[in-house]
Amino acid sequence: MLKAKNNMTKDKLKKQEIGTGIKLDILENRAKKVYLSLGSNLGNKKKNLEKAKFCLQETKYIHIIKSSNYYVTPSWPNKKNPFFLNIVIEIRTNLAPYNLYKTVKNIETFLGRKKSIKNSPRTCDIDILDYDQKKIVTKPYLDKLIIPHPRLHTRNFVLLPLFEIAKKWKHPKLGRNIVYLINTLDQDNLRSIKVL
Repeated sequence: MLKAKNNMTKDKLKKQEIGTGIKLDILENRAKKVYLSLGSNLGNKKKNLEKAKFCLQETKYIHIIKSSNYYVTPSWPNKKNPFFLNIVIEIRTNLAPYNLYKTVKNIETFLGRKKSIKNSPRTCDIDILDYDQKKIVTKPYLDKLIIPHPRLHTRNFVLLPLFEIAKKWKHPKLGRNIVYLINTLDQDNLRSIKVL
């Protein structure tokens, strides 16, 4: 009897070691599906994005589920600035929207982003695109947090990588699917983006 019980315990530990047979705790069952956009146009752009993903994953409240390819786009509105490298990731998190916002802002700062003129070059930019299909407007400190991101439906560098990892995604506010939103982009906008 004791031997059988020991074997069951060993089997359970082995399953946990290889990542199977683990019951999710209550918090993990409540994790929300969130999409983030990450961009960089200063320094080693690819390395900056990988560091950002690493920092996100290092927090015990964020798990990266999917990541798109890298997409290259011209800087906007000043095309003379260095080009951008962008990705979209799907995460699961137990963080409330405001706490997630604080976390991504801290990661941006940690990776060298400095306060400067809007749309100026930056080492890392992380935007919350969609938080569990909810419509959220809050005012954390002086920044206004709006989810879904107010301009995501006009941005090729968000829509194309998002489509890559979430083909059935629907805009929580507009109620439009992602294929419809991509088709509303003009041809020049679509031609200006490339997969790395």
